[in-house]
Amino acid sequence: MSKVLLVHAKGGPPLGHVLSRTAARAEVHLLALSALPPAVAGPARRLCASVVTPDDTHRSDLVSLIVERAEAVGADAVLTFSEYAVVAVAEACETLGLAGAGNAAALARDKRLMRRTWRQHGLPQPEFRPVRTEADLHEAARELPGPLLLKAAWSAGSTAHQIIRDPREVPAAWARSREVMAESAQLGFAELHVAEADADFVVEQIVTGTASDWFDEPGWGDYVSVEGVVADGTFHPVCISGRMPTVEPFTERASITPALLAQDAQDRIVDLARRAVDALGLRDCGTHTEIKLGAGGRMWLIETAARFGGAMTVPQIEEVFGLDLVGMLVDHLVGRPVDWPEQALTPERARGAAGSLVVLAVDGEGQAWRGRKVWDFPSVTADVPLSRGSELSVVPESSLADGSVVPVYDPAAGANTMAALCLLSAATPRTVLRDFEALVDALPCVLPAARPEEVPA
Repeated sequence: MSKVLLVHAKGGPPLGHVLSRTAARAEVHLLALSALPPAVAGPARRLCASVVTPDDTHRSDLVSLIVERAEAVGADAVLTFSEYAVVAVAEACETLGLAGAGNAAALARDKRLMRRTWRQHGLPQPEFRPVRTEADLHEAARELPGPLLLKAAWSAGSTAHQIIRDPREVPAAWARSREVMAESAQLGFAELHVAEADADFVVEQIVTGTASDWFDEPGWGDYVSVEGVVADGTFHPVCISGRMPTVEPFTERASITPALLAQDAQDRIVDLARRAVDALGLRDCGTHTEIKLGAGGRMWLIETAARFGGAMTVPQIEEVFGLDLVGMLVDHLVGRPVDWPEQALTPERARGAAGSLVVLAVDGEGQAWRGRKVWDFPSVTADVPLSRGSELSVVPESSLADGSVVPVYDPAAGANTMAALCLLSAATPRTVLRDFEALVDALPCVLPAARPEEVPA
């Protein structure tokens, strides 16, 4: 049986989903760079041939650690589904002579390198400037037309985003973004391989999206993601996921599979994603490409990752299209033949629809809830009316325990202040969207109020 070293870190699809699909295809050895979620710790011991959690003294050279562990278990493949470990795993695979994302992995991780590469290939994207100091940010604010978005170059989950509408806001934005990156590192949401990655930023012009030119009904966000895979250097699109509008500044609220797009629109979006991935030169990995949709058919690349989409993107695709992307990638990495989709799958090929919702303490207009609430999923299932046939579940490993006080939404911290992750299965993408809108509106009403003594000081 083939052996796989799975490198676990924060982020990505739920570990329980990844482990079960990987274990069905190979003998799994788990290298846990982040603590295992309590809901997964038990199953991990049963599904894995070994589970190793290195102490801090062994993490200074992460590539060597991965290489040594892979050699010790005789791994035929090494993979990760975490954004924060992508570069280290890619470099380890190069050292081991195994299939992986390749030397170009950093181009799909560092937003500065990514944008430079796309600019060299003439691909549409917002105007940008790399930023490493506050002085750099002041200079960029003078050169670029506003409003601007400051991003950490190695972040994920909309972390450390700051909108700059006036040059006078630069000092506060710079200080807050750096502060959030330090806080994220303490939570384990930080690049694991590149030294001082938390000091690297990029600032870019905010382009105006227009969902109404792409979708026939209101409620959809003005961007999508193209899910895919690169196998032996060839990009294979899988499908397009739609979104609800983001919460300011640009925190993602919900992903819906599939996106309800006309065929012509889907073809143009997939073509841009293909050109974006091809420009980066990736070799063997999942991909997740986000694209902003504008008026008159305009599009701008937001970013591409050398891994599958996070949250519940992978389980949604399996439910809707019957594709086990984790298992298929494992098969490819260990040398088995895989029948990847010849073209991106459309809503007509879907068996219903599925979506994932990040629970944030803001209403449908992005306004903060009045008063603190306690997360209680039984109250949600009992009191929120959903469409007939819709099924709502919670992802335990990505959610607070029932009875926990819901964090106050922090625009700069993004998904770091989420309370829970919910999965909805329904008959159509339209139904998922409408049920999510109802859920967002109902949450502050159905969740119990937190008692004063429960609220953290």
